[in-house]
Amino acid sequence: MDRFYSKLLLTTAALAAATACAFAASDQEIIDNALSAAPPAVGKDAAVMNWEMKTLKEGTNGYTCMPDDSATPNINDPMCMDKNAMAWLHALMDKKEPPPGVGFGYMLMGGGSANNSDPYATQPPDGKWDVDGPHVMIFGAQEAMARYPQPKEHPDTTVPYVMYPGTPYAHLMLPVK
Repeated sequence: MDRFYSKLLLTTAALAAATACAFAASDQEIIDNALSAAPPAVGKDAAVMNWEMKTLKEGTNGYTCMPDDSATPNINDPMCMDKNAMAWLHALMDKKEPPPGVGFGYMLMGGGSANNSDPYATQPPDGKWDVDGPHVMIFGAQEAMARYPQPKEHPDTTVPYVMYPGTPYAHLMLPVK
């Protein structure tokens, strides 16, 4: 039986590796996906980084685009952010205090999150992902956010609202369609 299971495991591992290679995106496909987050006039001069923070395309306009985040299932959510918004994203990823200043970002393909009130949630508590349509984001404008809805769960994504309200990572979401 041990030989059978060993062969099954090796076959499964080989099949998984072959499948991963077949579906691996090229750098150009990743760049194209990342640039789809912004208007063409912004994307053409933007830098592109993958989620390992490797630069795939140099930029000249202060924007950095990132491809779809594979952690959000069935949601194509590339983003393109200015320098201040990227600093905000790095603070979120490193669980540090966001920097001062206002930042701006595009997610023209839409996006999603596991939990509107928890920036570190990896799975939605009720199994339902929050899905946003195409939108822009404003970071660091705390005074302006006070005037917008701040739902803890499942926001109405057809109107402006605050994502991650009550946390240092709160930001204004503005639908564009």
